[in-house]
Amino acid sequence: MSADEPKKSKVELIKEASIGLRGSITSELADAETDHVADATTKLLKFHGTYQQDDRDLRKPRRKQGLGKAYSFMVRNRIPGGKITAAQFLGELDIADQLGNGTIRITTRQSIQLHGVVKGNLWSTIHRINEIKLSTQSACGDVTRNVCCCPAPLRQNGLRDQLQQLADEIAVHVRPKTKAYHEIWIRDVETGEREQVVGPPTEPEPDPIYGKAYLPRKFKIGLALCDDNCIDVYDNDLGLLGVTEGEQLIGFNVLTGGGMGTTPSKKNCFPALAKRLTFVKTEHLLPIITAIILVQRDFGNRADRSQARMKYLIHNLGLPAFKAKVEEYLPQAEAICGVPEGTLPRPLPEPHPADVTRHDDHLGWHEQGDGKWFMGLPIENGRVKDEGEYRLKTALRKLFAEHVSNARLTAQQNIIFCDLDAQQREPIERLLAEHGVDTVDKISNARRFSFACPALPTCGLAVTESERALPGVIDEVEAELRELGLPEEQFTIRMTGCPNGCARPYNADVGLVGRSVDGKTGQGRYTVFLGGNLLGTRMNQIFKDQVPRSEIVETLRPVLLHFKEHRHAGEGFGDFCDRIGVEALVEIAGSTV
Repeated sequence: MSADEPKKSKVELIKEASIGLRGSITSELADAETDHVADATTKLLKFHGTYQQDDRDLRKPRRKQGLGKAYSFMVRNRIPGGKITAAQFLGELDIADQLGNGTIRITTRQSIQLHGVVKGNLWSTIHRINEIKLSTQSACGDVTRNVCCCPAPLRQNGLRDQLQQLADEIAVHVRPKTKAYHEIWIRDVETGEREQVVGPPTEPEPDPIYGKAYLPRKFKIGLALCDDNCIDVYDNDLGLLGVTEGEQLIGFNVLTGGGMGTTPSKKNCFPALAKRLTFVKTEHLLPIITAIILVQRDFGNRADRSQARMKYLIHNLGLPAFKAKVEEYLPQAEAICGVPEGTLPRPLPEPHPADVTRHDDHLGWHEQGDGKWFMGLPIENGRVKDEGEYRLKTALRKLFAEHVSNARLTAQQNIIFCDLDAQQREPIERLLAEHGVDTVDKISNARRFSFACPALPTCGLAVTESERALPGVIDEVEAELRELGLPEEQFTIRMTGCPNGCARPYNADVGLVGRSVDGKTGQGRYTVFLGGNLLGTRMNQIFKDQVPRSEIVETLRPVLLHFKEHRHAGEGFGDFCDRIGVEALVEIAGSTV
């Protein structure tokens, strides 16, 4: 690198030298002598939908035995809008049983993750996912991730069907143009043969959106409606909030710069909700999306990955300057999208006054509006497994084999069974009950509106437990709410094992973020955040730091008591905390100890 060139991180150099994300993936997968791949290859494999991990529960015992890490891979699907057929879901279960650890996990971005895939099974896993007509391409990496969208099959006015169609169109538009994914994982998908291609190209294929080095960091897009923000639209790098007049979709408010990840030790790192940029007509979505991605591509920070998300670019430039850059890139974006220059107005208009007014998780039974019904089933932390009397995986196998033709995955890690007949309600509920699976009417609101990231034992970034810890925390919260006479309160509790925020803790009513581990007890300590809301439109604030897992509910108790005694009529817990203020709540909690 010459002195005149801007500084670039190690990952940037790996991407640039990869020849369209190929690198040495093929040769390293063919090496049967090792159970893992080199660090540079792990960076490229993310673009193909997989992370190299190791079982952290086994690190110490293996070290005592003189063994290295127990490596495996997490494989993530890209499923726009969460749409999945019965055959595809059953196929995912089969792949998990035969090539993974026997479980699958529904993610907070409407996709599926498989865990425990060893290196020797990685090619077969991704190949078979493509055989069932799903994909892992761009499920991870510095590109546009899975495009999220309201999953409810409500068809009374066609609005959600339009959102789903747009999610599919956007997903195709922003998919990288490199043929590396097909070369490495698919090839003769009909025969299953792994014939070698003549050889990789010497230069990457031209990609008008991503260029040679793709984006500085991951990029997330989501679509929602003002009266149904079930995907947390403000948490995205690019949120598209549908604006309606009557039952007609007239366009979208474009929201830019959301992102939940942060590094607490760095003062210039922070989580953020997206800012309202402009309003565009529905037919102008692809050009505005393209222009925004191009600005992030060319001006995002490529030297410091902790500063590379678009929220930092907007913070540093200021929203007016960022908007001016987007306008400057509109001609290039219009050319890429094949529309005449000047299709979008200049200057870009102000956002429409419409904003989020409602949240719905779509659980329970609902009429679709076309004579059919759908049922939303809660799945705690998205984990599909059989464990003791709780036999969710077996129940889902039977449901998809006998009753359900297609489903949708939700951003709360739940699943919606679609296109059901009214007479199917009784046998479906009976089947679930026989397998120890609770429907939404049998769980508390505290559990209904909670979810966690995977964290330990597989996530390399995890500081504390999350998925394995939150159910016990909710048990205690339920008991506390019953004692206070507040069992029906609706508020979000979200837990993550580190500050990166995969479970979106920073706009929850209660956010629990893994901070450290007590060296003596091994117990996780968490930062407790208060004051977000169900609507997903407000950031919360730090209430107390370094709270041991065993003291989380004890820490919340005085605040819950004050909420009960001093709330306004109809006021939610997060709204109450925001109105009172964190500093006052800290004083109140201290005075009751």
